[in-house]
This record gives sequence, C-alpha cells and structure tokens, in this order.
Amino acid sequence: MHPYFANLIQLLQIERSADLESYLKLTQSASVADRRAAGLTWYPIAIRGTEPARGDYLSLEAERTTHHDISHQLRFGASAVLFSNHNPAQDRAEGTITFQAGNRLKITLRTEELPDWASEGKLGIELLFDNNSYDEMLAALKEAAKRTENPKEGGLAQILNGEGKPTFKSDIPRYEVPKLNASQQQSLNSILAARELAIVHGPPGTGKTTTLVQAVKALIKQDGKQILVVAPSNTAVDLLSEKLADEGLNVLRVGNPARVSEKLLSLTLDSKMNEHSSMKQVRVLKKQASDFKNMAHKYKRNFGRAEREQRKALFDEAHKIMKEVGNTEQFIQDDLVAKAQVITATLVGANHYTVRSLKYHTVVIDEAGQALEPACWIPVLKAQKLILAGDPFQLPPTIKSDESARKGLNITLLEKCIRLHPESVVMLNEQYRMNKAIMGYSSRVFYGQQLKAHDSVANHVLTEGEQPLTFLDTAGCGFDEKAEGTSTTNADEAAFLIRHLTTLITNLTPLMDCPSIAIISPYKEQMGVLKDLLLQEPALQPFSKYISVNTIDSFQGQERDVVYISMTRSNPEGTIGFLSDIRRMNVAMTRARKKLVVIGDSATLSRRAFYADFIGYAEGVGGYKSAWEFM
Repeated sequence: MHPYFANLIQLLQIERSADLESYLKLTQSASVADRRAAGLTWYPIAIRGTEPARGDYLSLEAERTTHHDISHQLRFGASAVLFSNHNPAQDRAEGTITFQAGNRLKITLRTEELPDWASEGKLGIELLFDNNSYDEMLAALKEAAKRTENPKEGGLAQILNGEGKPTFKSDIPRYEVPKLNASQQQSLNSILAARELAIVHGPPGTGKTTTLVQAVKALIKQDGKQILVVAPSNTAVDLLSEKLADEGLNVLRVGNPARVSEKLLSLTLDSKMNEHSSMKQVRVLKKQASDFKNMAHKYKRNFGRAEREQRKALFDEAHKIMKEVGNTEQFIQDDLVAKAQVITATLVGANHYTVRSLKYHTVVIDEAGQALEPACWIPVLKAQKLILAGDPFQLPPTIKSDESARKGLNITLLEKCIRLHPESVVMLNEQYRMNKAIMGYSSRVFYGQQLKAHDSVANHVLTEGEQPLTFLDTAGCGFDEKAEGTSTTNADEAAFLIRHLTTLITNLTPLMDCPSIAIISPYKEQMGVLKDLLLQEPALQPFSKYISVNTIDSFQGQERDVVYISMTRSNPEGTIGFLSDIRRMNVAMTRARKKLVVIGDSATLSRRAFYADFIGYAEGVGGYKSAWEFM
C-alpha cells in the first residue's frame, strides 16, 4: 500500500483502540446514573410512537422524561441501543438514531416489532461505540491509496499527498461581488480559477463564511453543477446551510441540525420529504402496514396451524406494502437529491446512505483546521476539485490517543496543504470583529502582522476612555491553583474575576444596556467554580442573560462584546499544562469585540515566551494592571 495512506491507517487504528478503551472504561462498570452523567445514556425514556420503517425495521420515537439539563452525545447517525432495566444485559435492541432534537429522538431498530420486554421495567437508550465512523474513515483511506496508484483516477489524491501540483485556469474573467473586500475577492477568484485545489485561510473575524457562501454561489452560476459542502461539526454545517439558503440556493441538509430552528429543519431531507406531493400515498400505505401487523400480533404464541397461517399471511401483506413504501420513498428521495444545488453534511455524513453514491465536481470542507485528516478523505473521494477553508492557528481536531497525536494524526490536511501548496492559499486579512488593540498580539504571533481591523471596528470600545485590552496580574496575591481530578481550579482567581466583572457592569449599566459577556477558561472545573460564584453574586442576577460561561473549545466561531479569560494556573514550578496549546489561547483571545480581560499569574505564565510576550504587549498598549490595585 502507498506509504502515505498506510501510515494514516496505522495512526487511525491506534486512535480507534484508545477511543474504544475510554468508551469501555466509561460503560463497563459504570451505573446507569454514571453513564447518563457522562452523556452516553438517556434514562428513563418514554416511547411516544412507533411506525414501520424501510427494510422491515421499526422506527421508534422516544422522549427522555427526566434529567433534561444533562448534555449528551446522542446524535443523528449514531449507533445506539434500546434497553430495559429489567434485564439490561439481555433486553436490548440495537439501531441507528435518525433524528434528535431537544429531548426527543427517533431510532430505527433492527427488529420488525417492539420486543415484549419493552413493556417491562424502565427503558433507556444508550450510545454504542462509534464503529461506523472509523469503518468509513478506514474504507476511505484504503480507496484513496488504491486511486493514488492509478494516475487517471488519483489526480487530486496525488496533489493532496504532495506527489502532484495544483493547476489554475488563466482564461476566466474576473468575478466581482461588491460586498467582498479585496482579500475576500482575491480568494473567490482563486477558487473559480483552481482546477483541483483552493485554500481559504480565514483568521478570526475575517468573514470566511461570507467568502465561502459567495464562492459556492459563483461556482453554481459558473457551471450549474451540484456542490457538496461539509464540516466536522453539526454547528458549522448548520451555519453554512442557513447562509447558503439565505442566498436563494436550493440546499439539502443531510442529517439533522444541532440547532433546532424552523428554517434549518425545513432544509432537511425529512422535512422536504414530508412536503413532497407523493408523501400522502406513503402515509396511507404505512397505516395499512401497521394495521396488518397489529392484527397479526393479536394471535398469541400458542396457536394452532390455521392461526399461524393467518398470522403469516398478515405479516406477508405488511411486508408487501412496506416494499411499496420503500420504492415510493426512494423515488421522492432521488427527486429531492437531484434537484438540490448544494448538499450539506458532516464529514462522515457525506457517506450517508441517501447520498452515498453521489460524485461532485467541487467539494468544500469548512473548519478544515478542526477536521481529522482520515475523515476528510470521505468527501475528498467524491470530488474532482477541493476547497479547504479554515485556520491552522485555531482549535485542532480532538484526538483521544497521545500516541497517535505524537506520531502526526494531529496534523490536519489543511496544514499539510498550506505547507505543500502555498500557491493555492489566499489569507483573508481584514477582520470585522475586534478593536485593533485586541487583534494586535494575535496578528503578530500567528499571522505575520498581516491582519488589519476594518474601520468599523478598529477603535470601537464599550465607552469613551474604556481600555480595550487588560491583563490583570495576580502574581504575589496568593491565588494558588488546586488540582481537581484531571482538571485544575483557582477559587481565589475566580472570585476576583467575578468582583471585577461586577464593578465593570455596575459602572457601565447606568450609561448603556448591558453588553454581551463571555467568561472562558481552558479548565472545565474552573468553569464550575465560576458558574457557582456567578449565581451567588446578587448584583449580577439582573444581567445573567447577557453572561455566558464555558470552556474555550465551545467558543470557537463565537464572539461577545466583553470576554474574560481565567488562566487558572498559579504555582511555584511555573507548570502551565493545558495552556501550552497556544492555538487554543489564540481562539480565547480573539472572541472579544470591544474589551478583553485576561486574568493570570505572570510569575507562572512568563516561563513560556508566548505569555511573557503577551504581558509585554499588554503593557505596551497601556493594558497591564496588578490585581493589587483592585484588592
């Protein structure tokens, strides 16, 4: 096998083993309450309805009846199991989640009828290990390796692994979109001219999504061919689906959105099928099939030959009707897929059975800096031309195995292609989010000082004279960190942050409405401390709807007027652990529009050049303050 893909396959196998190990650790000895707390299980659930599904399967709608506040990982396309607490080891029926929104989901069970045990004891639904995603990634890598050996088929694959060079058309007229700035316009024309590969490098706030949407629109205008647009997360797919639909394009969203809005749901295959004129006939047929199955179930297990034959005849009739349902649904599905100008999905969702066999002239991968390379090959194999969009200096992909990360699985296809093919890259260099003082350090360290702030944001502040960037130095205050399991907390620093925020809001709100505020930290446990303190501060209660508290990872792609970062680490050894990932800090430091407040211990942080230089930068723009000034 081609060594490039053999290496990726080996790394993916290591990752799969580590992922499986952590899944088994979570599930094998854990109680149902622990599995529920880990987000793997809905328990208890109530069945809200069943209907026959294609392939003699059963579609079941379930609702979780308690613990609505616990976040979970049950998603469209995931393998899951219905179980009963009566005998959880034996009373199990496996299936696939076909819809999830709020506290309801639909699961297609690989069984024709609801098992008898479903009426005994309490029921739950639990996530199974995600073998499907790994199988899809491995199959894609094997296919890519095969194609690379064949020059006729492997043009794009050879360019992506560094064995070929991308080419560009020189004879196409320049395409102008008045609302795009110069670098966005350059990026769009590079995309139109590229024969095989174009890369949009989009630093924070530079309008990457706007550029991509206009490029997709221009490509469809150019040749009218269907385009596949994918991203690693449902949230990113939702954003693009909505923006593309706003431009008047016929968008088909494969899978179901993370954010449940009427607009997004209307783009899904389920919703479009329900609106289709032929669905009336399908509903009538499904009702008939259900009626026949219900009649068949009335015959008890201990019946004579005549009853057995009658039961079989009823089931045969139901099967015949469901075959007709399947054919009609397939016709509707094919019709909707053929009419779509843009198909949007997650990376693995690009191989969903509804669109699995499709090939596209152009495939767009957004947020490619967060995408695991093996997952990218699933949509890449469907393309003649690839557009990668993202930023290698923001959040990397999530990887479970330290070994696979160390050996290179953490290096994305985006990073490799930027290094191999600089001629395909256009960096967007004008940002529309941050005051120039907030932007400056990130621009210097990550983007070769090429970023510039648009006039509309360059000098915007909360109020006249308010400092846009502040580093509050807690060195010498005795705010010591504390280890909490695998995480870290710093209660004194958290209390200081809440006091500082209270003063800021108290001084601001007589003059203006409360700005939007994010409090973020790299440490999950520190988030818990901050949330508790926030609830205990009476002066902040009237403003709680304006304040969100979360980890850095959940804020990629988001922005707020004011951002507080609790650095948390403070120890005599200068150990900063998680903070060493400066890409994560780049995300944290570029979420604020008008005011960024970083709170940390300079004595601990300064052991790392990135933080020492940042503190120096804050001093240079007049934003350095000692926490002692506020004590």
